[in-house]
Amino acid sequence: MFLLMNTIVFLGKTFVFEPVAFHIGRKPVYWYGIIIAAGFFLALLYAFSEAKRTGFSQDCLSNTVLIGTPAAIVCARLYYVIFNFKDYKDNLLDIIAVWNGGIAIYGGLIGACLAGYIYCRVKKISFLQLVDIVCGGFFIGQIIGRWGNFVNSEAYGIKTSLPWKMGVMEGGELIYVHPTFLYESLWNFIGFLVLLRLRKNKKYDGQLFYFYILWYGLGRIWIEGLRTDSLYFGVFRVSQLVAALCIMAGGGMLLYNKYGKKR
Repeated sequence: MFLLMNTIVFLGKTFVFEPVAFHIGRKPVYWYGIIIAAGFFLALLYAFSEAKRTGFSQDCLSNTVLIGTPAAIVCARLYYVIFNFKDYKDNLLDIIAVWNGGIAIYGGLIGACLAGYIYCRVKKISFLQLVDIVCGGFFIGQIIGRWGNFVNSEAYGIKTSLPWKMGVMEGGELIYVHPTFLYESLWNFIGFLVLLRLRKNKKYDGQLFYFYILWYGLGRIWIEGLRTDSLYFGVFRVSQLVAALCIMAGGGMLLYNKYGKKR
């Protein structure tokens, strides 16, 4: 069976990736999926460690993960399909073919948070306490998960001649582009370190989550502007619009809790 190889030139070295790591029977297991699964597993380890440290019910966290994970996958797919519907309108069955690619991280975050909020309302527990516990895991998942884009030679940026440029094959030609996967991975890594610092002096529930959506929004709004595969709503990049809303919401709540509540 012929497999398409991904050739990438990065930091002076040439990498050739075969997308399929191995097979289970006839079912291929992709490196992208392995990397995403690794990020998810480490995010869970962090979240359960935080739950134990803060005294949050690990049973409630487990239930939230069981509910939130499928919700995240469905919403990540729907987000992508809604803003890229022209590719699916002639064959609606392709909408469920998530194995062919096409998910959006913002959709996944929205789905996970929505499922978590509903669960917390039903069980009468603090949603803000929950998201403070898991948002560090969101950072970890994104730090690692973006390297799946590197292996797949996707989600890269516009052409550049900067020293850290990345070479990818496009139309049979090697071109050099911004390694936006690396920008986002590093941005989230820095954000995670800041979050660990903030965690030591946390003053109220929601503080860490507000920082997370502010920080991620700030990074995504400029990184998205470099990418060549953005989803659009009219002339606007969807992820930049969502990032702007996150900046306003996260920044606004941090300012309100610091200054507004006192008054």
